[in-house]
Amino acid sequence: LQALEDHYSPSRWSPRLDRDTIIDAHLAVMAAGTERARDSVQTVLHVPYGNGDGEKLDIYFPTDPSETFPVLVYIHGGYWQCLSKDESGFAAPPLVSQGVAVVAVGYDIAPKGHMDAMVLQVRRSLVFLVQRYPRVRGIYLCGHSAGAHLAAMMLSTDWTEFQVVPDIKGAVLVSGVYDLEPILHTYVNDALNMSREVAQRNSPMRHVTPAVPAACEVLVAVAQHDSPEFRRQSQEYSQALRAAGWSVSLLDLAGVDHFDIIEKLSEDSYVLTQV
Repeated sequence: LQALEDHYSPSRWSPRLDRDTIIDAHLAVMAAGTERARDSVQTVLHVPYGNGDGEKLDIYFPTDPSETFPVLVYIHGGYWQCLSKDESGFAAPPLVSQGVAVVAVGYDIAPKGHMDAMVLQVRRSLVFLVQRYPRVRGIYLCGHSAGAHLAAMMLSTDWTEFQVVPDIKGAVLVSGVYDLEPILHTYVNDALNMSREVAQRNSPMRHVTPAVPAACEVLVAVAQHDSPEFRRQSQEYSQALRAAGWSVSLLDLAGVDHFDIIEKLSEDSYVLTQV
């Protein structure tokens, strides 16, 4: 069990910084990057997509918005129990300069939020975007860590109950968790309090749907210095999608860990930014 705890503790696997400082450094980098974005980009912040306190999103508009523009929807990580949309705008500057809007989605983290509710909130945020911004030309999802899990859950959504089908054209899933069952036995579940049933119901790995003709492209990215469990989960989920007919690329990024794999999205020249 201790081995499992280690494998689901991303801060133990970075060669850059020790586990006590890397989380703080990560928060600082993302907060600073978001502040830079808010200073330089046209934004509308704290837009409510529902009635709950946590149900808000931030929109970073393209520098030169044409009549229609694509949107990258960023879903933050933090093991479903920390971080927020307020540190999640760091990836906006390179994208808005290319005519892409960036939306950072807030959701109720644990212990206030539970897993079913978080998944539903992110689904509702996409429905809201489609209804509120008819000029949006395609939605691209990007999630990091727990956010990659939530983004992956969007791919197995039956949108009929929402009366709106978001035009999801791509999903970039970065250092994610796609099977929640191993987490039941770790410290991560202390705040989440998931039962086995909840974990199974919300595991993208268990709900891979056959690709429809309009299915989006999926990019599964994992860091060289992610833990072996995170690397295994990325490989197995991308294989499961491919087997179901999805168009999937697995990008194994050298020289990065669980944290800077996403932090570097603030850089124009970074391979993931370019992709």
